[in-house]
Amino acid sequence: MQMAKIGATPKGGVKRLTLTETDRQGRDLFISWCKAAGLAVSVDGVGNLFARRSGRNDALPPVVAGSHLDTQPSGGRFDGCYGVMAALEVARSLNDQNLQTEAPFEVAMWTNEEGTRFLPVMGGSGAFAGVHTVEEILAAPDVDGVTFGDALRAIGYAGVRPVGGRRLGAYFEAHIEQGPLLENTGNTIGVVTGALGQRWFEVTVSGMDAHAGPTPMHLRRDALHGASFLIQEVNRLARATEHSRGTVGMIVNRPNSRNVVPGKTVFSVDFRDTEVSGLDRMEQGLRAAAGRIAAEQGLEIDLRQTIFFPPCHFDPKCVSAVRAGVEGMGFPRMDIVSGAGHDAVHIAGVAPTGMIFVPCEGGISHNEIENAKPEDLAAGCNVLLQAVMARAG
Repeated sequence: MQMAKIGATPKGGVKRLTLTETDRQGRDLFISWCKAAGLAVSVDGVGNLFARRSGRNDALPPVVAGSHLDTQPSGGRFDGCYGVMAALEVARSLNDQNLQTEAPFEVAMWTNEEGTRFLPVMGGSGAFAGVHTVEEILAAPDVDGVTFGDALRAIGYAGVRPVGGRRLGAYFEAHIEQGPLLENTGNTIGVVTGALGQRWFEVTVSGMDAHAGPTPMHLRRDALHGASFLIQEVNRLARATEHSRGTVGMIVNRPNSRNVVPGKTVFSVDFRDTEVSGLDRMEQGLRAAAGRIAAEQGLEIDLRQTIFFPPCHFDPKCVSAVRAGVEGMGFPRMDIVSGAGHDAVHIAGVAPTGMIFVPCEGGISHNEIENAKPEDLAAGCNVLLQAVMARAG
């Protein structure tokens, strides 16, 4: 709740965009808490923060837990922030009980998970995992042409630590579910076994601007009309199986005038599935439909893939450590697959990884009214503590 005051919005949410002044203030507060807990803080070249608690054998790769502090423009108090605060509380709890782990423990705060100001999404963890180069991340511009690197320097968080290139003993991330399953099934903990694969496209439908009055219907090349058929196809393809998802969340229509037949429509397509074969099926269906609709409507349709994350399966030992932590405390739990992307998805490519979900009210997230019960947050943090102690010795 203290962190949520930084970038607080009138409706009770948070606007703390990556590498803005509010991001700097959030980082400063987080670091002050880490130092108060006796943790050694370091910053890497893309602004990722690491707060280290020594182990009995500091030569061992650290067990790490964390998430992100940046938010959506109309974001909530818990998305990302909960995972960072929970990891910090693990360090504080180890201090309170005077417990020392064999391996060191680190709290991680990853830069730019949301991707709201800079692309790619999950940029800090992606650079750490080698999915993106540091140069690619630093050169990324926002809508005003300010680069990631310039913004990072402006807030004073261009660190000197190398980005990635080191072993982690394990990585855990606690998070609100951002969906309704846990709440609807009466479960307190989601043992996350993996995450849906994602394939995103930018679709450009090109026709011809024309006057809405003099142009007969049969002679029109209406880009928005053609796009409407393809949008319906996105939904049809995703509804074919229970584990598929298909979303059109952004549409730009040009010239967007009341009495002009639209000449160009650009929209996003977000496909998700538990298997690459499912993503392939939906892509093939979309391309086939685009070819058919273009021919029927006299249009040109271009599909450009913008993001691809293969389905992620978390490390069985980390999943087992989470499950054992839940069973030891008796919280009602269920296995769950994340429908959203998280920093853990990138880190899973370079370290054994697991995630813990707790319910959020109404399944609502990326929204100012996002909420979670204190007792559920505490339960997730306790499970995180157990999992960290199991892996860190």
